[in-house]
Amino acid sequence: MIPFARLRTRHLRLGRRGENIACSHLRNYGYDILFRNYKVPAGEIDIIARDGSIICFIEVKTRHANFRGRPAEGLSEKQRKRIRRAAMNYLREIGNPRAVYRFDLMEFVLSRWDVREFRHWQDKFGKN
Repeated sequence: MIPFARLRTRHLRLGRRGENIACSHLRNYGYDILFRNYKVPAGEIDIIARDGSIICFIEVKTRHANFRGRPAEGLSEKQRKRIRRAAMNYLREIGNPRAVYRFDLMEFVLSRWDVREFRHWQDKFGKN
């Protein structure tokens, strides 16, 4: 049996790998990465980026290829609320600009060496 600490470390490395791939993908499509792993007591946002004039709050879900189910299924309503609260905090920090913003979701299914599947949903979950 693998100790919990090693499983947790493996899980965090997989998540970091997904976020790194997401940032590369976003840059290739012209996004500007503004912030990674934005953390406040209210919540956390994996990536804050700009797509033209739109501020994008991006959640990245990554799973290994032998995991059953879609990575996006791991995004709970509780987590969405925490992301929204963190986004509002970020907007306050930068002076509440009248910028348009959206909440995106990116999911990756990875094998040991490559990306098996990838999806990017723009405006996946609303501003409620």
